Amino acid sequence: MNLHRKGRAALVLALVAVVGMAFRVSWNALRDIAGAVGADATAATLYPFVVDGLMALALIATLVLADRDRTFALRVLGAYTVASLVLNYVHGLVPELHGRTVDWGRLADWDPANWALVLLATSLPVGSIYFGSDLVAKVLHHRPAPIPAASTNAEESTKTTMKRSTADLPESTPAPITPNTAALPRPVAVGFLKSTLPAKPSPSIAPAPAAPIERRAVAAESTRPRRATGRVPAVAKSTRPKRTPDQLLAEAREATADWPDAKVTAEGIRRAVRTSPLNARALRDTLRAERAGTAA
Repeated sequence: MNLHRKGRAALVLALVAVVGMAFRVSWNALRDIAGAVGADATAATLYPFVVDGLMALALIATLVLADRDRTFALRVLGAYTVASLVLNYVHGLVPELHGRTVDWGRLADWDPANWALVLLATSLPVGSIYFGSDLVAKVLHHRPAPIPAASTNAEESTKTTMKRSTADLPESTPAPITPNTAALPRPVAVGFLKSTLPAKPSPSIAPAPAAPIERRAVAAESTRPRRATGRVPAVAKSTRPKRTPDQLLAEAREATADWPDAKVTAEGIRRAVRTSPLNARALRDTLRAERAGTAA
C-alpha cells in the first residue's frame, strides 16, 4: 500500500514539473503577444497566467465534475489549449515579436488574419473571467454521488435474485424422521437384569382365516332409452296449431309481398313465418317461381 501511494505521489510531482516547464516555455510567447496588442509591462507579465492558468483550472474542474458539467470543462480546456497554441505559433512566425520591434497591433501582414489574431488575443482575458467563474461555481455546487456502504451485499445492491442449488442450502439432506416413541413398546433392559431361568416361550397366535371375497354380478347397463319421470310442463308444450302447406304459403306471400327479390331468402322466410328451414327453402323456391312467372 505504501509503495502504491509513493508511486502516485511521484507521478503527480512529475506532472507538476512538466506543466511548470511547459508554462515557462510558453511564457515568452504570450508575454510578447500581449505587448504587441497594447498591454503594458505588468499586464504582459500577467497575461500567461490568464491563458495557461485557466487551462490548469479547467483540467482540475474536469477531474471533479461529472456529466454535462464535465463536458463543459473539457470544452473550455480544449478552446484555451487551441488559443494558446495559435498564439505560440504566431510568435514563432513573426521574429519581430521577440525584440518587440513590431508595430503596435500588427500580428500579421494580411489584414483579415491580423484582425482575427488581435481579436483572439484581446478576448482571452474576458473569456477567462467568465469561464473561470463558471467553473469555480460548478465545482463549489457539485455534490458527489454517495458511495454505497462496504457492508452492503452485492446481491442486495444490484437487486438480483439468484437460484441456489441444493449444495448452497443450509441443509442439503432432509432431517431424519424420528419415530413416535410413545406408540412403540418400551425396550427391555438386558444388561443387568439377565435371568438364569430360560425364558418362557410365548404361544404362537394362529392367523385368522381371511373371508373369501364374494363376486357379485353387476347388472349390465341398459341400452333402452329411459322414460321421462314426471310430467312435461305446460309451458314447454307448443300451443300453436300445426299449419298446412297452403297456410304456410299464404303467410309467406303476405309477409313477403313488399320484399325485393334479393331479400326473399330461406332464412328471412323462416323468421317471418316461424317455420322449419326445410319448409322455408320450399317456400322460397315457390315464391321465386311465382315472381319469375309474373315478371315473364
